[in-house]
Amino acid sequence: MSKKMFSLLSILLAAAMLLAACAQQPAATEAPTTVPTEAPAAPAFEPIKLEAPDCEYGGNVKSIAALDEFTVQVTLCNPDPAFLAKVAVESFNIQDADYLKEIGGDAAKMNDNPVGTGPYILKEWVRGDHLTFVPNPNYWGPAPKNKEFILKWNKEAAARLLDLQAGNVSGIAEVTADDIPTIQADPNLKLYPRKVNNFLYLGINNTKPPFDNEQVRQAFAMAIDKQRIVDNFYAPGSVAATQFVPPGVKPGFTEGYKGTPYDPEKAKQMLEEAGFDFNAEYVLSYAERTRPYFPQPDKIAQDVQAQFAEIGVKIKLEKEEWATYLPAVRAGEKALFFLGWSEDYPDATNWYDVFLTGSSPSFGKPFPDIVELIQKAATLGDPAERQKLYDQVNVLYDKHVPTIVIAHGTTNLAFLASVKGVVLGPYDENFPEMETESGTVVFSQDGEPVSLYCNDETDGNSFRACDLIFDTLYDFKTGTAELQPSLAENCSANEDGTVWTCTLRKGVKFSNGASLDANDVVVSFGVAWDYNHPLRKGNTGVFQYWKDFFGPKALNEPPSE
Repeated sequence: MSKKMFSLLSILLAAAMLLAACAQQPAATEAPTTVPTEAPAAPAFEPIKLEAPDCEYGGNVKSIAALDEFTVQVTLCNPDPAFLAKVAVESFNIQDADYLKEIGGDAAKMNDNPVGTGPYILKEWVRGDHLTFVPNPNYWGPAPKNKEFILKWNKEAAARLLDLQAGNVSGIAEVTADDIPTIQADPNLKLYPRKVNNFLYLGINNTKPPFDNEQVRQAFAMAIDKQRIVDNFYAPGSVAATQFVPPGVKPGFTEGYKGTPYDPEKAKQMLEEAGFDFNAEYVLSYAERTRPYFPQPDKIAQDVQAQFAEIGVKIKLEKEEWATYLPAVRAGEKALFFLGWSEDYPDATNWYDVFLTGSSPSFGKPFPDIVELIQKAATLGDPAERQKLYDQVNVLYDKHVPTIVIAHGTTNLAFLASVKGVVLGPYDENFPEMETESGTVVFSQDGEPVSLYCNDETDGNSFRACDLIFDTLYDFKTGTAELQPSLAENCSANEDGTVWTCTLRKGVKFSNGASLDANDVVVSFGVAWDYNHPLRKGNTGVFQYWKDFFGPKALNEPPSE
């Protein structure tokens, strides 16, 4: 065989082998196409709107509506320049609407597991002893500077001071006049005065005889030596009341006006002329809970009892537990009672509208001539024009005597000198910014919180706890009475002040991980506004502050008996 033929055969054989090898390989297939699957779409936001059929029901809110996920609008029946200040109060905390539905709006269930957007979450509530708070990992603002905050209580001011001196607590509330010199003399302690308007008053229910007689009420007002009470039982700087509101409420306080004078002889004469029964015994109720305006409850009550005895009026004192006392007063069950008030926000509506327009049956029936002037003043933006109306109210107050205002007290707190960053405002304390060497801040107040659903509370000790857990649309800058946005980025009113539109802060989460939206605001407000709301349970079920601020009546409120 020639070399050429051999070479040709070799080439053909190699080609055949190559083809055979290729035939054994599986045919190439096209890679499968992966079609991306879309994540389930979040449910579309469905805005809620609550609306009254008209404004004849007796309140000032016409509607509350979510315009979109982060915009809420409140429409009023009449202008309210104080709207933002009102919704900065703890009774207007924003709740997680879904969580409210889960617990049926029940304060008892919320007490076990409150869900808020504030700087802390509740770790434990040991009933009768303390609450422990730890930082909220979902908080939208600066993290607290302490790792733990403990809220304790003791009704005895002297016992609170002993705890402070022993270092068992970092700070105490409601320092009495007797304890101020001790604190000032101790280099380990520091006194912190707080400037806030307040008053102590003797409440009178004008539907209960003999206090349905205006002359009897006028006589009772003359029988109390207010200056004697202030001199004996109040801290330096406190003043005896001369009219309904404290001197710091402006517009409101009438310069130079002196109301009902102390005149026990005339008081007795007026009672005799009114046919007053001096043989009967009249119950004066109060609660043993110290307040800036009621610094020594037992002693003040006993002194008033003694002053009435001087004109022949027999007073029986009844001291009650705070948790049952306050609801009973609010329900109009007491004829004579001691209560007081510390300002929630810097406007006269927090005084006149709350006490004198009939939002609570505590005082019986309101007086139409007073109510008309107050409601007109609340709609005005001109301080001078408002003052003219309040001047008239102050005179009518002394004529009708719906209450007897006794004194305006000074407020003092005390802390260990080693606690850093303490700043007090008129309405709150900056607990998240306080620092101790251990990282734990312990504060003792004069009573246990009633509940942690503060939308249905009026109790300051409850508010102090709620302020740690929840937020409002606006709040007050640390140490001041100046408003600033909180859960709202901003709120603005229309030209006549009847429509307030608020844009919410985006990205805010509740402590349970739920995202804040406008429906949370609508539901939080709506529960308090509408007696027919399916989630209206709360603690008392009254939601008194809503009526005080935006009433005097709530929507669908049952007629009073």
